[in-house]
Amino acid sequence: MKKPILVVKFGSAAVTDQQGEVDERVILEIARQVSKLQEKYNIVLVSSGAVAAGKRFLPHYRGSLSERKAAAAIGNPRLLQTYATYFKPFKIALAQSLCERQHFANRDQFLQLKSTYETLWRNQIIPIANENDVVSSQELKFSDNDELATLIAVGFGAEKLLFSTSVPGVLDAAGEVVTEIAQIDSSVLGLARKDKSSVGLGGMTSKLNFARLASQMGIESVIFSMKTEDGLLKAMQGETGTVCRAQGKRISSRHKWMASGSLISGKLKVDAGAIEALKARKSLLAVGVQEIIGDFVAGEIFQLVDEQQVVYAVAKARIDSTELRAHAGQKNLEVAHADDIVLL
Repeated sequence: MKKPILVVKFGSAAVTDQQGEVDERVILEIARQVSKLQEKYNIVLVSSGAVAAGKRFLPHYRGSLSERKAAAAIGNPRLLQTYATYFKPFKIALAQSLCERQHFANRDQFLQLKSTYETLWRNQIIPIANENDVVSSQELKFSDNDELATLIAVGFGAEKLLFSTSVPGVLDAAGEVVTEIAQIDSSVLGLARKDKSSVGLGGMTSKLNFARLASQMGIESVIFSMKTEDGLLKAMQGETGTVCRAQGKRISSRHKWMASGSLISGKLKVDAGAIEALKARKSLLAVGVQEIIGDFVAGEIFQLVDEQQVVYAVAKARIDSTELRAHAGQKNLEVAHADDIVLL
């Protein structure tokens, strides 16, 4: 039988020490625990840490875009070599996969990526994915590697998506780990701390938002820490971290692509009435739009956010944003048809 797919994302803070160096003890633990899972799963590792591993070679590093690209160019081979060193005793070969946002937005490029991964898996090789920072344009960058991991998981139909971070899971107001989340809503998103690590781009808000997307696409996510003994293995069993349960929806491949792989061209903030209409599977009308953020043309994909800025859906535009601005508040102007709206 075909193996299920497992995607595990390791954040910069999860794989580096306090000095920003790659923590080889963590890499060894990743290798040991992944080796126990490879027999059952086709695995993709998404690892941050390239910029953190390379920036010390730039004496006057200040974190500008060009400096981040240079640090990534230095750090990527160093990071992969460290992984390869510690996976070798377990007789596991690795492959580097530097991805760009367009690889998921372009269907042909995505299918080539998927075919390459399947060839690697048939030969018992694990791909380690990271963003191709050196050539990615600012406009087409992933928001962070949480997004890259989620796009791989959704696009490949993964069984599970794991986010390894510097904290043991989602914490409640008392600082205790929330062991299970049935549905990620605004109250859950409110638990996320707004800060992030000094070596990474994301934070708990990012992880929860992408866990929410994965959940809506039928994928269970776990937010956990490698600092826990056997953290990865226990996370797979739901014994540590925060388990975000998959929703039992059946979603077409087209809607999955709209929700994850497509490039987002703009954003509309809509009122509570529009949200209720979307829940009833009705089209989006101009009267429900409160604010237009960014520009898009007919046929492009945009996000729908509620009044708390939580992304509620994605949709394919029937009209340009310029036309929508010119006819703001019009009752019978259809902005997106119900069949072209995916609730998240």
